[in-house]
Amino acid sequence: MEMIAQSPFAEISTLLVMAAVIGFLGIILRQPLIVSFIAVGLIAGPSALDVVRSDEQIDLLSELGIAVLLFLVGIKLDVKLIRSLGAVSLLTGLGQVAFTSVFGYLIGLALGLGAVTSLYVAVALTFSSTIIIVKLLSDKREIDSLHGQIALGFLIVQDLVVVLAMIVLSAIGIGAGEGGHGGGSVPLVLASGVAMVAMVVLFVRYVANPLTERLARAPELLVIFAIAMAAMFAAIGDIVGLGKEVGGLLAGVALASTPYRETIAARLAPLRDFLLLFFFIALGSALDLSLLGAHVTGAVIFSLFVLIGNPLIVLVIMGALGYRKRTGFLAGLTVAQISEFSLIFVAMGVSLGHVQEDALGLVTMVGLVTIAASTYMITYSHQIYAVFERFLWVFERNGTPREPSEAGAHRDDGHKVIIFGLGRFGTAIGIRLQKRGVKVLGVDFNPQAARRWRELGLATEFGDATDPEFVAELPLRQAEWIVSTVPIHPTGLSHEDTRTTLIQLTRMSGFRGRIAVASHHARDTEELFASGADLVLEPFQDAADRAVDLLCGAPEAERTEIPLLGSEEKDAS
Repeated sequence: MEMIAQSPFAEISTLLVMAAVIGFLGIILRQPLIVSFIAVGLIAGPSALDVVRSDEQIDLLSELGIAVLLFLVGIKLDVKLIRSLGAVSLLTGLGQVAFTSVFGYLIGLALGLGAVTSLYVAVALTFSSTIIIVKLLSDKREIDSLHGQIALGFLIVQDLVVVLAMIVLSAIGIGAGEGGHGGGSVPLVLASGVAMVAMVVLFVRYVANPLTERLARAPELLVIFAIAMAAMFAAIGDIVGLGKEVGGLLAGVALASTPYRETIAARLAPLRDFLLLFFFIALGSALDLSLLGAHVTGAVIFSLFVLIGNPLIVLVIMGALGYRKRTGFLAGLTVAQISEFSLIFVAMGVSLGHVQEDALGLVTMVGLVTIAASTYMITYSHQIYAVFERFLWVFERNGTPREPSEAGAHRDDGHKVIIFGLGRFGTAIGIRLQKRGVKVLGVDFNPQAARRWRELGLATEFGDATDPEFVAELPLRQAEWIVSTVPIHPTGLSHEDTRTTLIQLTRMSGFRGRIAVASHHARDTEELFASGADLVLEPFQDAADRAVDLLCGAPEAERTEIPLLGSEEKDAS
């Protein structure tokens, strides 16, 4: 340990190895890396191994990581995207923020934290982790579902609240002493802020697009330019008193309207994760384990409040707006945790001298508990919903007016084929069946996919293939075929995927026709047949067979037709 302490390079190398090992264990336990990285800091800190000695180097990397993180938040805040936010995202986001902050503040006072500390903790509890939510929803292929899009919408609202909170905090911190972001009076800092915003507006209006277009010819230079923007604006924000966080965010906003923002965000995401590693290590190493133990009761109470209260308020608001209880429940589970911004926010309060270190320890404990628990809640959201479904009727209005507008108009139109999954493969099948005079009904939980089908003149139902109530309401008895092209992803502890779940639900709902499912892996074929599929479609294999036929000179008439209607033969290929 002594040799490591004498070499900053050896120290950081040791921390990286520890992060890799503990991160791997976290993945096995299905935990996000934030939890693992904070654990690295706790283990490497003075309370355990006492490895962390190069505080200046780690703090520098940590501050750069925060600047890049806020930059990537800002680059997502496109004006067009903000304008497109629906009422549900705005009302749900603001409602959740108001509910959590007010009741969190009252809980803090009841626990004897003091007015200022209670306010900081309450505001910190309002932020949900965009990184964790997007990652988990993407892994479940639910990022484009209705509840996924609504969740992204109110996450953007939360990001805007983060911006306002940090700006207000920076203004309050002016003249707070050595811990502040800089000197100067309030009018001077406000004038500096206005000047930075004006600079961003002018940059967006006249410089951003042509400059990034030229830089994009050398992608590496575009990435370096983006990092330079984040660091420069963060430094300017720190100098004028607005803080590195606000400066980094404004840098992101300056590039948010460019056509290369997604490229920049994708290239910088690994760097952000690497640099934030040191923020969480620094945070964990600065925490005193005995100090954490002093707030166990408060951490448990606040954790239960976040895990239960946040989903509940989302469910109430979405139910009042006319969404089905299932959509509200699944969207609500996404906000059952606090985020890295919560820790950054309280850390700013500590640096300004507004709150003590134990407040940061309390919020960190809440973060560890809620992030760990919500990971499982989101991963197994459908199973949790099945348990609580019978108690949720009170949160659903009669008729659910927000969702039938997307569906319900094609219940009795004599559809012979119902296609679940309206991506490229499902759409191609639907169009070809329609050209042959076969009546087709398409089903998808992605509003954009359903809208595209309607634009093509095809009958469409908006709903979730794993929702028993929705599947039971479909016109199954008159259909001859059900075709599933939905993406493959596990739906629960039993490791059944959406395809087998759909087979079971349709049979339970009285469907007596034949079922075809798409598979991209030959090893799934026998399992799908065993689950009740009558036909397994293998898009890549089928396309390859057709391509070989054409290359070998087979005429168009020799193309093998799959008997979708009226045939009783099972295709075992």
